[in-house]
This record gives sequence, structure tokens and C-alpha cells, in this order.
Amino acid sequence: MTISRRAFLTAAAASSALALLPSGPVDAAAASPASALPVRVPAEAARGRRLTNLAHLRFLLAEVPVAASATHTTFGIESDPRVRAPWTYADTDGAGGYRPVGGGTRDAATGYWTQGAYNADDIARAAVVFLRDWKATGDAQSRDEARDVLRSLAFLQTVSGPNAGRVVLWQQEDGTLTPSAIPVELPDPSDSAESYWLARTVWAFGEGYAAFAAEDAAFAAFLLERLHLCLDALGRESLGRAGQFVRSDGRDLPAWLIAGGADATAEAMLGLAAAAEVGDRRSRDALATYGEAVAAMATDPRGGWPFGAVLPWTGSLGFWHAWGAAAPEALGRAGTLLRRRDWSRASVADAGTFTPQLLASGGPHNAWAPLPAEAQIAYGAHGRVAGALAAAAAGGGEGLRVIAGLAAGWFFGANTAGRPVYDAATGVTFDGVETDGRINRNSGAESTIHGLLTMLLLDANRDVAALATSITGLSSFSGLRVLEAETARLSAGCVVERPAGGAWTGEGNLSAGAFVRVPAGETVEFDVTEAGGILHGLIWRQAADAGDAVWEVFRGRKRLWSTRTPAGGTGDRGLTEADGMLVPQRLGGDLPGEAVVVRCTSRGDVRLDALVIQPAVATAVYATTSGSAVLYAEGTGRDQRVAALASGSGRAYEADGSQRGQAVGGGKVRVRGGGFSVTR
Repeated sequence: MTISRRAFLTAAAASSALALLPSGPVDAAAASPASALPVRVPAEAARGRRLTNLAHLRFLLAEVPVAASATHTTFGIESDPRVRAPWTYADTDGAGGYRPVGGGTRDAATGYWTQGAYNADDIARAAVVFLRDWKATGDAQSRDEARDVLRSLAFLQTVSGPNAGRVVLWQQEDGTLTPSAIPVELPDPSDSAESYWLARTVWAFGEGYAAFAAEDAAFAAFLLERLHLCLDALGRESLGRAGQFVRSDGRDLPAWLIAGGADATAEAMLGLAAAAEVGDRRSRDALATYGEAVAAMATDPRGGWPFGAVLPWTGSLGFWHAWGAAAPEALGRAGTLLRRRDWSRASVADAGTFTPQLLASGGPHNAWAPLPAEAQIAYGAHGRVAGALAAAAAGGGEGLRVIAGLAAGWFFGANTAGRPVYDAATGVTFDGVETDGRINRNSGAESTIHGLLTMLLLDANRDVAALATSITGLSSFSGLRVLEAETARLSAGCVVERPAGGAWTGEGNLSAGAFVRVPAGETVEFDVTEAGGILHGLIWRQAADAGDAVWEVFRGRKRLWSTRTPAGGTGDRGLTEADGMLVPQRLGGDLPGEAVVVRCTSRGDVRLDALVIQPAVATAVYATTSGSAVLYAEGTGRDQRVAALASGSGRAYEADGSQRGQAVGGGKVRVRGGGFSVTR
């Protein structure tokens, strides 16, 4: 079960990565140190066996009794009043097994969970797993499970009244729906507005219709009817706002994203693309409309958010999260289907520019808000793999398939624990990895589902699987380095401030929960020892004009270069939760290959959070079954030659994944400007 964005932001502000993991409290058995975990090297790919194992997902499936009413019914309910749905969570029992768990706490008298036993998000995504497994293998059991899970999802959809087409999120074991859960989800009641679970329902119904169209005409027609009912509901909200814009810190952003998110909208686009591919015109039209909105959330590293991803949320210009980051996958697929090269380019840019930098920063952290932090979960890891493969299929080069293989290595040991988190022998995917290497060994529906969606991709792309399963650990990485302003040299008039409300500003997290207020004429000095790199100033900019920050780089007494960045002037906050924004500002020059002092002088009212150093060439070193693999990701836009971190050969790639010859020569690695190289 994916937590809501509001719940995610609350947890992120508390800086508790374990709180973000998608299951209940983490006990000593669940959050065990890496050394206590068994090592399973998945040799299935090498032996030609499938990595996909549905055993644990099938263990999570429960039979649910359902009764028709004026507002909730499903296909064939008269003759078959039972459906199947996955339990939301599964906690380890400490003895190698699992016990299913619902959301919230359980009332001993009624047996009801304060949220529910099952939820629409996981039901929808489980249906996608069974559908894709059936289409890949022809397995009749997966087909039947897909049918029953889709019937379960359809029962959660409201079919009459003012909320027709929307979806109730939670359901109890006896089939009773929970429109208003504790803690409160928004919207409340859960079928009173469009939502993430409505978007995922579109995903499942679209893929279900496409899969059953040639198999069962009656069931396919039912799914198409329900998909169109979803579109009716979306037409009353996001689709009805097509072409309108909202203001977000002085910038116009599309108003027709589902629940304000490119994340939710991208998942709906996957279902719309599937239905459009088998001829549904209405899905094709909706796909075209939503694709315009998601593509408008793409960023250019030369201005705005400097790392090149498609941002997920209109509520912040400096916030990216890994969970639900399906935008490159959706844009790649829709771009190919609708012949929109601009969408395909946005997909390729996200996969080829941002993903290498993300991997070199330690992997798919839950949030860059705006700096990478928090735990890593299967949901985020899957999105990077799927996005890179979709971008490659949409016109990107072979290098993106290599990036997909490195990203998929997360499941086999390329994480902060250095241990596999997917077990091909059982189908278990652990619920997450903490930044300090602890593993949450619970295995709920969401983790299981996104682990399996990744394995289905690897089984369909054996070259990518061979690379991914050869990875046994992440030996080192050199991503962003943060120098906190409050620990730098401060002139007498500077004041360190720690907001009473914590690190969360309403749009991002203050690094270390503090900033330095730098009045006019005051200075902050940082000692920088990196040999080369890119500087970013992290200022909590204000909405009104607040003057400038003057940045100077000195080697000894010699000033090498200087630049200015605004401390305010973001403009009308619009729909955002607070005035101003927290977005790294790329400074004008790069670092020389020796120690320097970076001075920030206020020419107004500067709220300085940190100085961020991005290596000119960021790296990640992977341990593999046959030595090392090294990723080199270039950030300056200029060709580089750097010392090889391990012996071997490799290839250089442009940012779009196209090959540009051998990377290694004379002990040096050649990295294309803005691109990446991979050596083995």
C-alpha cells in the first residue's frame, strides 16, 4: 500500500526513513543488520530459469465475500460472490515465515482494521502482475487470478450516484468497505474525488481489457465499461481542466494532472496506453491529454531543478520522489504509440541524465527533497528499471539497457545493505533498506508487487537480467556532497535558525533541519577539498525580492570566479504550501582540481541552507560475480577523462544511451559530456 503524498511528506519531515517503509513497526527481527541475513545469489538468470516467482504474492491472496448493492457490484457476482485480494502487509514471524497484516490496528471485538485488510492500490497492481505473467507464460492460474483480482477491484469502484467512477480505498476481511479510514486519507471519503487509487484502477482496467480482449469478450467488455466509468469521473475533475494551468512559485504548471501529480497520472497512462493499443479510442484521447501534462513536468538541468528528472508534483519545484516515478516509462510508451517524439525525448532525458546520477548517489532513495535521503524501497527501484527500458524502446540507445541492468542490481545486492532483497526461490521482496544498511524483512503487497514487476521485465530482457543478477554489492559511490552552512565559517552577524516546525518547509526539507540567516554584508565561507566538481547553492528563497547572494571561489588570495544567485523573487506561491522554494541553484563556474574556499556574501536577506558539490564525474562501483562494474556519470556537459577506478574495458555513451566507442585507454576512462560510461 502506497502512503499518500501528505503522509509521505510528514514522514520525510521527521527524517525517519524507517517510518517510510510500507509495513508496520519494525522489530529487531525485521530490521536486522546486513550481516545477519542469508546470502542468496540468484543463478536463475544464468541457468535460463525465470526470476519471476509468484509464490509469495499468491500467499498474500485471500478470498473475500462480496454482496451486490446499488453502489458496489462486480462481474458475475450472482454466481460467484467471492473475489480475491492481497493482504496489505506481511510481517515476518521471525522463523522464516510471514503473517498477513492489515492497515492500522485491529479491533479485537469486531475484527476490523482501522484502515482495512485490503486496499485498491495493491489490488490494482497485483492484477497487473498476474496479467503480465499470464501474457508472458500462458499460465492459466495467473489468468484466473488476474480475473478474480480485477473483479475485486471492480467491486471497490462506486457505480452510481455523485461519486460514480471513483474508488473506495479500503476493505475489511468480510468484504465491508471502509470509505473513511483512520488515519484519515485524502480525499475523505476515499471515493469523493480523484485519487492515486483511481489512477491505479485505470492502469489495471486498461491492461486487463487489453489482455482479455481476445480471450473473453464478455469480461473484456465489462472491464472497458468500468474503464470508461473511471474516465467519466476523471472528466469531472482533471480531464475537465485540460489546457488550464496552476501557479507554483511563479511558474505555470499543468492543472490537469490526477491529484496534482505526474506520479499518479503516469500510472494511469500505462493502462490507457494498453487499452489504446487494442483500439479503444477514448483511452487514446485521454492518453494524449494526460501525456501533455506529464511531459510539461520535465526539467532541464540548465535551469530550474538541476538534475534532469520529470518532477512528480505541482506542489514543489524542488521535490522528486522514487515511489510512483513512472513518468519516463509512461512517456516512453505513450510517445511511441502516439508518435510524440518530444515525449520520447523527455523519457530518454530522465532515464539517461537523472538515473545515472541517482545511481551514483547511492540508489533510489525515496526522496530528493531536494537532496537525496530516506530509505529505498522496491517501488522506487522498479520505476528506474522500467523507465530506462521504456526509454530505450522509445528511441534511446543500448546504454539505457545497461543503466536498467545496474538499477535492477538493487534487488540483488546493489543497496546500502549489500545484500539481496529479492529471493527468486520464494518470490519474497523485502520491504526496504535503511540508509544505515538495516533491512526491513517484512514483505507486504507493494514490495512484492514491484519486485515481481521488475522480475517480469528481467525475464523479458535476458541481457539486462544477466547484468543485474551478476551484481552482488555496491562497493562505493560518489554522488552529491553537502556542506552545511551552519558548520561553515560565519561572520559575526550570521544567525543559525532551526525552525520550530522542523525541517519540512512545505515544499522540501532543510538539510540537517537548519539554515543560516545571512544579513546584508555578512559572509559564510566553506572549505572545499574536492578535485573538480559542480557547485550548487541551496538557498531557501523567499517569494518577495530579497536581494542576491554573491558567490566567490578563491585559491589562496586569488579569486578564480564569482557569480550571483537570487535570494528571493520566486513570485506568487500559488497552490504551494509556503512562500518561497528550496531548489539547488547551479553556480556559474566549476571547481578547479585543488582545494579552494567558497565564500557567500549576502547582498540582501539570504537564508542559506548548504553548499552542494556534485562531482564532475560521479561514480558507482559495483561488486559482481566476475569482478567489478563501474558507472561514470558526467555532470558538467563537457567531455572528461578520469582515472579508472578498476581495470577492465567498457563503453562510453551519450546521455540518450547511444554508444560512442570504447571508454578505457591508458588507465583513463573517457566520459561524454552529459553522458555516462560503464566499465567491467
